[in-house]
Amino acid sequence: MPQTTAQPGISAFFPAYNDGGTIASMVVAALIVLRQLTDDYEIIIINDGSQDYTALIADQLAQDYPCVRVVHHPENRGYGGALRSGFAAASKDIIFYTDGDAQYDVRDLLRLYPLLTPDVDAVQGFKLNRDDPWFRRPLGRLYHAAVRWAFQLHVRDVDCDFRVLRRRVFEQIELHQNSGEICVELVKKLERGGCTIVEAGVTHYPRPYGHSQFFRPRHLISTLRGLLRLWWDLRRT
Repeated sequence: MPQTTAQPGISAFFPAYNDGGTIASMVVAALIVLRQLTDDYEIIIINDGSQDYTALIADQLAQDYPCVRVVHHPENRGYGGALRSGFAAASKDIIFYTDGDAQYDVRDLLRLYPLLTPDVDAVQGFKLNRDDPWFRRPLGRLYHAAVRWAFQLHVRDVDCDFRVLRRRVFEQIELHQNSGEICVELVKKLERGGCTIVEAGVTHYPRPYGHSQFFRPRHLISTLRGLLRLWWDLRRT
C-alpha cells in the first residue's frame, strides 16, 4: 500500500492584550481550521498583561481544550514582546499567528497554508481592504509607504499581522524589538536572510471590541523613536 506523507505540525498563537471579548471566538475558529489541515497542532494564547478578563477566558479555554496553552505576562511587554514569547513557545514545524482582536479571519489560513510549499519560508498576508475608521486609512498608508522606503522592504503590507512561517527561519534570525516595530524587524531580517516570501490577500474587519493603541499620539511618538533605533541597529549590522 502507498504510504501517505504526514502533514507537518502547526503552532497557532494569538498575542492578546485586553481581548477578552474576542479571544474565545478566535481560538474556536482556529480549532475548526487546524483540524482541516493537520492532526498535529497546538494553539497558544499570549496574554500580554491584560487588564480585562482575557486571562480568565484564556485559562478556561486551556481547561476545555487540551491543545490550548496559555503564556501569561504578569506585566504588559508590548506587541513585540508578545510575538517573541509566541515564537519561543511554538513547538511545531510551522507557525501561524494573527492578532487576538478578531480583525483578521482565521479561515483565511485555509488559503495561505497551501502556499507554504517546500521552497517557501514564509507566507505574508496583505489587507485586501483596510476596514479602519476613515481618518486612520491615510495615516496607515503613509506609515507603510515611509517604512517600506526607509527599510527597503519588498512586501506589500508589512503592517499585516497574518503570517505563516517555518520555524526553521528562527535558526537564522533573532528578534529583539518589544514594540510594534517587530513587524518591520521580522520582515527585514527575513528578506536580508534570503528567505523566500510569498504574499496573499486576507480580509480585514473593523475592531469589534476594545480600542487600538497604535494611533494615539504618545504611541506614535514611541513608534517613531523605535523605528529610528531599529533603522540604525540594522544599518550597523
